[in-house]
Amino acid sequence: MRFAFFAAITAAAFISIGLALSGLVWAWIAFAVATPLALLGIRDLLQSRHSLLRNYPVIAHMRWLFEGIRPEIRQYLIESDADAYPFNREQRSLVYQRAKQEQETVPFGTQLDVYKAGYGYFTHSLAPVHLEQHNFRRRVGGPDCVQPYDISLLNISGMSFGAISANAIEALNRGAATGGFAHDTGEGSISSYHRRHGGDLIWQIASGYFGCRTDDGMFDPEKFSATAADPQVKMVELKLSQGAKPGHGGVLPASKITPEISETRGIPMGRDCVSPSAHPAFSTPNELVAFLAELRRLSGGKPVGFKLCVGHLHEFMAICKAMIAAGTYPDFIVVDGKEGGTGAAPVEFTDHLGMPLREGLHFVHMTLVGAGIREHIRIGASGKIISGADIATALSLGADWCNAARGFMFAVGCIQARSCHTNRCPTGVATQDPTRQRGLVVEDKYKRVANFHRNTLRGFAEMLGAMGLDDPSQIRPETLHIRATDPDSILHHRLKPGQLFEEDCPSAFAAPWNLARVDTFRPADAMDLRNSGAHAATEKQP
Repeated sequence: MRFAFFAAITAAAFISIGLALSGLVWAWIAFAVATPLALLGIRDLLQSRHSLLRNYPVIAHMRWLFEGIRPEIRQYLIESDADAYPFNREQRSLVYQRAKQEQETVPFGTQLDVYKAGYGYFTHSLAPVHLEQHNFRRRVGGPDCVQPYDISLLNISGMSFGAISANAIEALNRGAATGGFAHDTGEGSISSYHRRHGGDLIWQIASGYFGCRTDDGMFDPEKFSATAADPQVKMVELKLSQGAKPGHGGVLPASKITPEISETRGIPMGRDCVSPSAHPAFSTPNELVAFLAELRRLSGGKPVGFKLCVGHLHEFMAICKAMIAAGTYPDFIVVDGKEGGTGAAPVEFTDHLGMPLREGLHFVHMTLVGAGIREHIRIGASGKIISGADIATALSLGADWCNAARGFMFAVGCIQARSCHTNRCPTGVATQDPTRQRGLVVEDKYKRVANFHRNTLRGFAEMLGAMGLDDPSQIRPETLHIRATDPDSILHHRLKPGQLFEEDCPSAFAAPWNLARVDTFRPADAMDLRNSGAHAATEKQP
């Protein structure tokens, strides 16, 4: 029975050629159909790569056919509005509707399980207020910054030219210029498409130092200073890690590297572009803090900070100790959740490495508070930010502003086909194929980018007013209620200013704080602790 279809199609090929030679015209049609299938079956029997094809010639190809269209069948015919990942239908529809200025209300109540662990909700007021404007901004720039920047509450997160197309970059930046918000370049440096419409840029620098690298891949201060001096560059962001692949570095497949990308990044063509997992410019917390201060000096005093997905707790705390010891601080820190983003990565990294945004953001905020240095540093948050409620959640956990990547990808036409790494993106967003890019029309899509930003902040402002508040800074942790999951979660701990130096510091924070060292990212061992007397209760706050 396994060979029944192959036998039948082979017999049909022989019979049809016989009938065709006898003068029956329709037999030629049957021959034209049956013969290629019979030859395919013979090939299946002879090949040695796929055992399924050897055992079920011809008909086994149906497996690959259905596997190929499975995502589309599931997305359009099977999944409900609220049960898909990374983004469900309701979330994607919200972006599309706001980007296109369409009706965005939903009938008949929520589809979320409001009694499920992890569900979050905000308390509202019996005395709501009406907000006249929703163009909220936060000033970024500490005492060492001479060119502070007033950043929007919602901005475009890092997506490199190369990872996404030229048309997508151009549409995003023109939308940012129209809406008055910032566009993070991603680690792929600043291309001509970033500059074409003059939208505010956050220049991201990662371990590959694209745009400011020497021929051997090291940091080049002169190139950095020249680019950072551009008035379009408003802030500089040093990427330590990202949620999509923490600890992995960046990878741009050779198939997506064009001469333009090669020139922009300063890399050769013909092979994968791999950013190192670790920065060669520094290797200790002290060296990192000094490098950030040097970047600020070289940039002419623009805001300089770093982005990370939280991993080992003591490592971030070591950076905080190094800041205190040096008496210098980054102007901002962007916390990226392990929820992932636009970067393709190995499954082990995507699914099992890094701290989710809620826990990571709360930890960073509380550590800065507990160390007594929160007032020096602004915090940005990125990780599945789609709606005004997502912004409010991030702010309640300690963020000052939010960044979104995939939300803005949806705004320019992304359909979550999840083919970003194949160079065959069906909507022209994440591809370098010019024939596919032409499907993304900048003149239309930039308006959707600006619309999505404006309407999302309007939704946030309405939500803020319903809580009886008139400024985002008034959102407090007590405003957000999350149904308990793990009773030992770090979300349950809140620190007072300077509490990391006190006896009553919760062990969830005190233990990693004691392990943190300014001279290495490795944890202090028991001997180090005994010799240095490094205990939170005995340390004195500088």
